[in-house]
Amino acid sequence: MHTTLHLLAEAAPPQMLPARSLMAFTLASHIILVPMGVALPLITLIMHGYGLRRGDATALLLARRWSAVMAVQFAIGVVTGTVLSFEFGLLWPGLMGRWGDVFGIGFGVEAWAFFLEAVLIAIYLYGWRRLPARTHFLLGLPLPVTALLGAFGILAANSWMNTPQGFSLDSEGNPVDVDVRKAIFTPMFGPQYWHFVVAMLVTAGFVVAGVYAVGWLRGRRDRYHRLGFTVPFTVAAVFTPIQFMLGDAIARAVFQKQPVKFAAMEIVWNTDTHVPEYLFGRLHPDGTVTGGIKIPQLDSILAGFSPDTEVHGLATVPAENRPTVSQATLIHWTFDIMVGIGSVLLLLVVWYAFVWWRRRRLPASPWFYRSAACAGVASVIAVECGWITTEVGRQPWIVYENMRVSEAVTGARSGALWTMFGVVVVVYILIFGSFLAVLLKMRTRWRQDDERSDERGLEAGTMVTPETDTPYGPRSAVAAGDAPAPAPGDGPGAAPTEDGRP
Repeated sequence: MHTTLHLLAEAAPPQMLPARSLMAFTLASHIILVPMGVALPLITLIMHGYGLRRGDATALLLARRWSAVMAVQFAIGVVTGTVLSFEFGLLWPGLMGRWGDVFGIGFGVEAWAFFLEAVLIAIYLYGWRRLPARTHFLLGLPLPVTALLGAFGILAANSWMNTPQGFSLDSEGNPVDVDVRKAIFTPMFGPQYWHFVVAMLVTAGFVVAGVYAVGWLRGRRDRYHRLGFTVPFTVAAVFTPIQFMLGDAIARAVFQKQPVKFAAMEIVWNTDTHVPEYLFGRLHPDGTVTGGIKIPQLDSILAGFSPDTEVHGLATVPAENRPTVSQATLIHWTFDIMVGIGSVLLLLVVWYAFVWWRRRRLPASPWFYRSAACAGVASVIAVECGWITTEVGRQPWIVYENMRVSEAVTGARSGALWTMFGVVVVVYILIFGSFLAVLLKMRTRWRQDDERSDERGLEAGTMVTPETDTPYGPRSAVAAGDAPAPAPGDGPGAAPTEDGRP
């Protein structure tokens, strides 16, 4: 076994390691932005619609500020996503050269979705204070659809790589007779797509709510922070149990469609029934598992609802056609971490729902808000673990059972690729540093605006705070610092009408 693995390592092209390292780094960096790109438009529009329906200026102000964050995040996401698109062609020419005509339509759909989303975000940002309230809201409604369309494109491409279909091979092994519909709607597309989309909604909800949970812990317990926490956290709370069911469904789909990947995820060595479940643990080349917690028969039960369910083991596949022992251990850990984080988040949601059901209010315990503040980071970690499980579990195939990673990699010198890797790391540090700096500057400016509004309102004999200012129509005279408070019924706290004026 050791000899076989040694020979496989020697046979790998020298450019494999830098190419895979570069792709892994850029993908891991880009995916941090994806939840906000996919789900923040929907969360923003929920807040926007709530504000319009209730005449709530605080909700409208939150939606306006979130839309600014959405635009900045989208700009950064376009940059990192474009880098990934170039890397597919530069690092994996064998993949795109042979298979691009089969699954490349997914990238085309994603490109069109990005274009449409950019236009719609620009219109949505421009519409604040310029368009009638209802018209502005209606123009924003397509935003979540375009975000889902972008996810559709990239998930169609990735699910095809996991379960390729929709083509025939000629005598030279090249794909012919492409059926686009089958190439898009592969056996893994449905499970992957909905699992991914709901994961983005859960993650974005917890990330946004976590920001306001931190503010709550620091004593900012006004309605602005309460509403900013409640709406995104509720979105995450609604979708978390749904995600649990979808996660179970996709694990079972992997068991049926990619049994080797499932065996690696669960570190199953020999095909058998009554297979135990290991929580963590380490797989060794002789098939033994050390460490972790062993739960008898549970893996078979989870796979087929019965301890008599047969689970295929890694040993049934030649060593060159399966993940290595190290790769299996890695994806087993990432899978367990993902499931573990999801379980803890579900408990947090149960806590939230129970208190709301019993007392119709938010939980009062500081530990709840400490947990909520950590939930966003934990969700991002779970997303990263999910992608590691998906991609590493497919090894050594870049197109499952049709093309190996070693066959697709570029012929460029490894030294040049390592140099490119170093340059990309530096550039990404600058990009994400700039992104963070912009967000912090926006936060500081908004906080200063809120404080000035409070001061001017007090000087004029009224309170003009973020809770009473409205993003439709001209700013109130008090908020601008020009005149005394408006007359009752005329002020900025009045509900906006259909023409967008307060």
